[in-house]
Amino acid sequence: MTTNEIDHQHDRVPEHEPRLAWAKLAPDVSKAMYGFEKAVRAGIDPVLYELVKIRASQINHCAFCLDMHTKEAMAAGESVERIVQLSAWQESRHFYSPREIAAIELTEAVTVLTDGFVPDEVYERAAAHFEETELAYLIAAITVINSWNRFAVTSRMAPGHYTPVARNN
Repeated sequence: MTTNEIDHQHDRVPEHEPRLAWAKLAPDVSKAMYGFEKAVRAGIDPVLYELVKIRASQINHCAFCLDMHTKEAMAAGESVERIVQLSAWQESRHFYSPREIAAIELTEAVTVLTDGFVPDEVYERAAAHFEETELAYLIAAITVINSWNRFAVTSRMAPGHYTPVARNN
């Protein structure tokens, strides 16, 4: 923690308490979610996966997952600049590859299903950049982060305490 952060800690609102320790109360569900996560992680590029997780978490207002996945992305070598620009990616396209943009667009369409359905043109752009197996894993990655977001937001998991761990996929 920097001196500036320490100086301004007294100005902060107290951290909220989680509503529910869902993973402890439903360990079989938690175990299944981690199994789903592990299966998805094995089939997708780790940096792209973190971008997808961050973008879905931004849309879903999941502070816990934003804390976790921005830290994971930086630990995986992602730049702070690309992470910061992700919330405004449409105006910052030059920070991302066409493949990443297609994945981000698909993430938004799958995450915001209340706006209708996944438009054909969004799906087709993703399909142009990903082989079918990769696309299946990408859709699974978007699905798993949306599930995690819903657990974290509903149970009000508090952000700020996550430390990245070394992973071997």
